[in-house]
Amino acid sequence: MMDTDIEQLRQRGFRMTPQRLAILRVLHQAGCHLSPLEICHQVQEILPGMTEATVYRTLSFLTEQGLLLAAHIGGGQLVYEITGHDHHHLICRRCGSSQQIEHTLLRTLYQQFQESTGYQIDGMHVTFFGLCPECQKNNK
Repeated sequence: MMDTDIEQLRQRGFRMTPQRLAILRVLHQAGCHLSPLEICHQVQEILPGMTEATVYRTLSFLTEQGLLLAAHIGGGQLVYEITGHDHHHLICRRCGSSQQIEHTLLRTLYQQFQESTGYQIDGMHVTFFGLCPECQKNNK
């Protein structure tokens, strides 16, 4: 997957800098979404001189290039993950646990949105909020 990311950037005329490579490596290895601060801490283990500002700029660039997905998970928190398969999230408002929902469950809904609005939807991420089964049990 990393080779594909590198090739995509090169084809668009961009270099694969050590900063870009480190962020992509961290997110590929994580296999899940991470906050910018979590990414920064992990990247600084690879590149000790990397600043928080550079991490934010690089995350923005990689998102613009379609290599990362930025998602809001509530409370104003933004997280990043590698693009690759369309999926969505369920997030518990009480304990913060999350669960992925495969896009196939929402494909028909997306098609209906496109047909009824005329929009060409190019972002495939939705976050649903509620109470997980465990918090529902503890709520009674």
